[in-house]
Parts: sequence; C-alpha cells; structure tokens
Amino acid sequence: MSEAEVSETLGTADIGRVLELLPHRYPMLMIDRIIDMKGDESATGIKNVTNNEPFFQGHFPGHPVMPGVLIVEAMAQTAGALVINHLGTSGSNQLVYFMTVDRARFRKPVVPGDVLHVHVTKLQSRGAVWKYHGEARVDGKVVAECDLGAMIAGAAEK
Repeated sequence: MSEAEVSETLGTADIGRVLELLPHRYPMLMIDRIIDMKGDESATGIKNVTNNEPFFQGHFPGHPVMPGVLIVEAMAQTAGALVINHLGTSGSNQLVYFMTVDRARFRKPVVPGDVLHVHVTKLQSRGAVWKYHGEARVDGKVVAECDLGAMIAGAAEK
C-alpha cells in the first residue's frame, strides 16, 4: 500500500472507542459508532434509534419522535469524538462545550427503528474552537442539519 493510500484510509470507532473518546454515558450518549473518520475533516456517526430510548416516554406518547435537540447533540458528539480522536487524547481528560448552533433545520421526524447517519464536515478550527456542518440522514434522506461550534477544554479547566 502506498503512502497516499495509507493517508486516505478512513478510520472507525466502535462503541468501546466512542466511550473512550467521549465523556457522555447513557442516557446522553447519542452515538453507537463512528465510520469514515478522515482526520479532523469529516466523519459519520451511527445512531440506532430504538423504542426503549427514555425520551420516547414523553416525546410523544403514542407517536414517538426523537427530539430535534438530541439529533443536534448526536451531531455535536460525532464532531467532538472526531476532534478528540484526531488530537490523540481521550474523553476522560477532555470536555466538549457547545458554543453555537446555527441554521438548524428539521425536515422529517426520526422514529424508533430508524438508523440515523450523522455526517459532520469541518468548516474551520482555531485553537480550541471547532466549527462543523452536520447533516442527519435516514435512508439517505436529510432529516436535520445545522452548523455547530464547540470548544475542547481539559477537564481540569472546568
């Protein structure tokens, strides 16, 4: 394999690696795995949406819909895990703080049984501040999108 082919190899993170990268735990962990990780440039998070998610009890009884804010959180977690993986650190000593959510659009409800593919693409980074565009898709169709900004901080800086 040539050096160019090695540098183009896309990374993955199974649930074990996701748990190493992010400080989030159930019920706030919104990503089951990450595929197609390309440096700090882009990645795709996977969320298997199941009927036993705690938010479905109240959103909405008899017609369960995944809250849009949790879809945005899945985008942020995918981007945060991508950055932390790229930096070579772990979630145990890093925190990702939301700073901005811009141009959020919700196009179609996400329901139990859906597999949410969360695509994030870097817009820019400066120091500890990172901005990404996120798109959430189900069956290839965009169900939500937004631009988000976050700051990576050491846990000691809380």
